[in-house]
Amino acid sequence: MMGAPLPSAWESLPAEQQPEWDAHPAHAAALGWLRGAAPLVTHTEVATLGWGLAKVARGQARLVQAGDCAESFYESGAGHTAAKASALGALADRVAARTGQSVLRIGRIAGQYAKPRSAPVETVDGVTLPVFRGHMVNLETASELARRPDPRRMVWAYHASTEILRDLRARRVAAADGGRLGPWSSHEALVLDYEAGLVRHDPAADRSLLGSTHFPWIGERTRQLDHAHVALLASVRNPVGCKIGPSTTPDTLLRLCAALDPDRVPGRLTLIFRMGRDAVAEALPPLVRAVVSAGHPVVWLSDPMHGNTRRAAGGLKTRYLADLIAESREFRRVVERAGRHVGGLHLEVAAERVTECVGRPEEENALTERYLSLCDPRLTVEQASELIDAVF
Repeated sequence: MMGAPLPSAWESLPAEQQPEWDAHPAHAAALGWLRGAAPLVTHTEVATLGWGLAKVARGQARLVQAGDCAESFYESGAGHTAAKASALGALADRVAARTGQSVLRIGRIAGQYAKPRSAPVETVDGVTLPVFRGHMVNLETASELARRPDPRRMVWAYHASTEILRDLRARRVAAADGGRLGPWSSHEALVLDYEAGLVRHDPAADRSLLGSTHFPWIGERTRQLDHAHVALLASVRNPVGCKIGPSTTPDTLLRLCAALDPDRVPGRLTLIFRMGRDAVAEALPPLVRAVVSAGHPVVWLSDPMHGNTRRAAGGLKTRYLADLIAESREFRRVVERAGRHVGGLHLEVAAERVTECVGRPEEENALTERYLSLCDPRLTVEQASELIDAVF
């Protein structure tokens, strides 16, 4: 019988990027509801994904992790899930065709409802408002009421994720390979009330499961070694990821590896590098050398999206496909020069036609035609395919 764990180390540690909702009258009830809810994923599913990631770490497979920057509560139905799974599958098939290897499929799906932000407020039409932090926290609508953090939204996130995961599970069961290649769920484990509320402990096995997703990751803004996010993910048996930016030192990276994968299990830890085109050539090599020298069997993943966000002339955030290609190519060169296997790519990709990133067939003057992202700009499947062809 699994239950909520005893009070754990992360509960007394500081944490960045958390909603200010402790005083909300529904806060305690939402936390209590989550602690009593069934986990969204199972030990068996997490173990199966871990085996797949171990193959990637050993150089026997590749990985595509892709999906929305920020999911919408309004896209949890079967039709939206089918479109997103199809887009992920198309990209995985593309990598498989280019590399001749099987490709693990992990979506940014069924929980990517919270976003870290660089500033707590923004100005819209001359009015200063709390920034949008994802549908788990508040609404994107530009009003004071919509932007108020509401802890009840964690329960809504749980229900939306349940619906999507049901569809993903059916797709894995129907797959010829028994579902080992996916599609699996992942999201940034950002809102600690939600994540910790879905940790479930198995006393018989003396292990804990993060029941919110198959594959959680820690973001660049929340990877502080002495903070709660690292402590939480270090305590669960799920395979985990960690975003690594250009300011990371080799010493910090090695300490993160030691905290998140102390037993050095292939597939347990995925390092997701988001350097930026201008920084990757200088910042990446010492980090790769440090991890290789220390013998950590990590999955090496390139995220060319998050270090290459720019403002277009009209003010919209965008990304230039040429920058994304340049960073991922350099990532591959550095990792392979160190004698390691490039696991694959972490991308923000829309399942529908959008005009958010610049590159054929979309150009900067067309950004406003179909700019639909709730937060950051996403590639189209066609643009992501062009990136894959250029890197592999």
